[in-house]
Amino acid sequence: MTNKDKLHVESSIKDENKIIERRQQIVDAGVKLFKEKGFHRATTRELAKAAGFSIGTLYEYIRTKEDVLFLVCDNIFNEVTKCLSQFPADTGTLTALEEAIRQYYLLIDKMPEEFTIMYQETKSLPKEAMHYILDKEFEMVAIFERMLKGCVEAGSLNLDDNAIYLAANQIVIQGQSWAFRKWALQKRYTIEQYIKLQTTMLLQGILKFG
Repeated sequence: MTNKDKLHVESSIKDENKIIERRQQIVDAGVKLFKEKGFHRATTRELAKAAGFSIGTLYEYIRTKEDVLFLVCDNIFNEVTKCLSQFPADTGTLTALEEAIRQYYLLIDKMPEEFTIMYQETKSLPKEAMHYILDKEFEMVAIFERMLKGCVEAGSLNLDDNAIYLAANQIVIQGQSWAFRKWALQKRYTIEQYIKLQTTMLLQGILKFG
């Protein structure tokens, strides 16, 4: 990994489109393998086989097993950013906030293994990469902070900065709880039911606080 404008994984391949395509295959294989065996027990040779590559081809796109874990984590944040970019912070409406929460939770429902692996295995990354991922986590919380502040500025909510920060963290945490506990929660709730209940409880608490 190198650190220029952002941390990235080195590759000997020059074709950027090919890198994106092959690395997505590696990420998909890594998620399945890490879920089955755990990050530490999985080997790069097993990873290459799961991705359908020779070990030599694999090393053209990544250098270490930690690179794959980093790519899994970074892919999550790219998807979250893409998902939430359609909700400007200055809309200031509770309806927009509710829909942003809904879309974020639906994304988690599509990527439960990725989110679980990220939180279980981030500690296995080199320090520089681990801090990069943790910074990305703060950025994710900050997206909801900005939305909540927009609601406050529009008069839809009445919260101070401390309450806004806690509420933003709560939104992120409750969404990720679906990934960690989906095996149990889905026995009682659909994802839409879970979203409705969590959002209702969150907003009722915020409105009562305000």
